[in-house]
Amino acid sequence: MDIEDLQTFVAVADAGGVSSAARRLGVSKSIVSRRLLRLEAELGIQLLARTTRGAALTEAGGAFRDHAARACIEIDVARETILPDGDLRGRLRVAVPVSLGPNHFAPVLADMGRRHPQLHIDASYSDRFVDLIAEGFDCAIRVGYLQDSNLIARRVAPLYGKLVASPDYIDAHGAPQTPDDLLDHQALMQGTEAWQFLDGDKIVSVRPQGRFKADNGIALAAAAAAGLGIAWLPDCVTYEYVASGALVPVMTGYPPPPAGIYVIRPPGQHPARKIRVLIELLIEYFEQAPYLRGSGR
Repeated sequence: MDIEDLQTFVAVADAGGVSSAARRLGVSKSIVSRRLLRLEAELGIQLLARTTRGAALTEAGGAFRDHAARACIEIDVARETILPDGDLRGRLRVAVPVSLGPNHFAPVLADMGRRHPQLHIDASYSDRFVDLIAEGFDCAIRVGYLQDSNLIARRVAPLYGKLVASPDYIDAHGAPQTPDDLLDHQALMQGTEAWQFLDGDKIVSVRPQGRFKADNGIALAAAAAAGLGIAWLPDCVTYEYVASGALVPVMTGYPPPPAGIYVIRPPGQHPARKIRVLIELLIEYFEQAPYLRGSGR
């Protein structure tokens, strides 16, 4: 039984379709289909029911999937033990937020590619919320507060943020002193989210209003510097603005709760070594970037 056929079957079962699995594996849909047919022919049983929406496990396929996944994991572990120390091969498909990606994550991925010349890295930069399993990603880097899910997360660094506004905005509208004061100001937001702040040991939530919205932190920082309102942003986005005086911290007596930078991956018993190496490199990078860790608070 070919290990690639098993890995392909598990990928299709987890992704729910041939197209998503093909993207995850980095091969064509025809190769995926050929591997599935070969595996089913060897077993003499149908594992997947093809539909217009994708592929669903048959009863036999559901029973076989967990055994196949464990076999693939054991083979991956065995391969890792015999590779030269530190050597990585295969493909790493990772989703990266575009707001911080070019400045903070791209250098880490480039360094990983330099250190591991046999590893193929496919990074997708977007601030949208990607479905790791359906879209075939090995992992993703996420920033902020994680929502509850069945994904496995590893925090690689804390992340601090603050409220900021331009000196011109403050001159024209004043600066909020308490969370309730924000209701009288223009907020620069990603959507209709609530903002949270620490009031001693308590967390206070406010739903501000504003006429300018963007799904990108860099765009919100630019809007704040232009005097359009008050933004709640990570320090790594506003650092240079604050250092130059283009943005000023406001309402500093009520800081936002610290968030985090995470690597998330689909559930599984054993994370691939390429994901573990990425986590280690990110931790190393952020340990050398004090302002990302709330230095000076």
